[in-house]
Amino acid sequence: MRSGGLHPLALGLGRELRDIGVHRGDGVLVAVSGGPDSMALLHLLAELQPQLPLELHAACVEHGLRPKETPAEWALVQQACTALSLPCQRLVVDVRQAATEQKISLEHAARNLRYQALERERQATGAQWLALAHTADDQVEEILLRLLRGGSRKALSGMRRQSGARIRPLLGIRKRALVSYLAAKGLPSCFDSSNSDTRFLRNRIRLHLLPILEQKYETGIRAALLKTADNLAMDEDLLEQQQGCAWDELVQSGEGPSGPIWRLKRQGLLALHPALQRRLLERLLCNAQGSASYEHIMALLRLAGRGDNGRELHLKGGLRAVVQRDLLCFSFPWGRGTCRRSSKKRAGL
Repeated sequence: MRSGGLHPLALGLGRELRDIGVHRGDGVLVAVSGGPDSMALLHLLAELQPQLPLELHAACVEHGLRPKETPAEWALVQQACTALSLPCQRLVVDVRQAATEQKISLEHAARNLRYQALERERQATGAQWLALAHTADDQVEEILLRLLRGGSRKALSGMRRQSGARIRPLLGIRKRALVSYLAAKGLPSCFDSSNSDTRFLRNRIRLHLLPILEQKYETGIRAALLKTADNLAMDEDLLEQQQGCAWDELVQSGEGPSGPIWRLKRQGLLALHPALQRRLLERLLCNAQGSASYEHIMALLRLAGRGDNGRELHLKGGLRAVVQRDLLCFSFPWGRGTCRRSSKKRAGL
């Protein structure tokens, strides 16, 4: 099919979608906030329809944090979707309540609830994909954010173009290119005032740290960080494959009277390269309790290395690791969410 008349960004988006594995007729839920990035993604996908027909849906998440601004954002998203003849849904979440109940930051709670709401909507529409409008600028900020927080190799590889049903087809595009696209097409967008709030570390990175790095240290810092992330991502793909093979060979899972059980071959674990040891234990802990700390992973390696039969380690959420001869067994002997002794005390942390 001829592609005459399509904007170069739309042509590039089509190639990116095909590389990801998006096919003609696939359902795509587009997360649209009303900001320039997501508005550009929405219009580019609509422009691409003659070349790559997709079943497009849009969703706008209302976090309840900026009541003076979000009505205008929702109105703009509705207006755009009406003009494009696309269905659109408003998803309301209570970020402040979640942050208070879970004792996490507003930023963390907003991200969690946003993804949960969007995933529910994706499943409700039957869409195969959830399209997010993260750009190359967002990737640079994310890499620096993770670096400052002491991220692993996997973290420093940045956001992935595809993670399950989530796709980020604009990850290689600078924000300024999207803004120029909107301006050339006469398409409006909204400004999110929270993006200027320097209480958030991400905003301080964008507004303060990156300009200093570009002006005083390295003008090509953005390209350098993106190149580093791409290289690490390729390494991650290889390590992920090796970890999957190790998991299939060394881990057995099943159900016990008080919940799931995992049996890990201890000597097989110890024979792995340290990088694979940590990755394997991280995966097991994430499967069992939803998260994995560096301290607990290292404590488990020490436990496996000593090999004292019957020696155990109490972890959070009632999870217990016990040495049983050549096995390291993980279970919830008293049920999930319960622990008879302090995790930190038993783990020696």
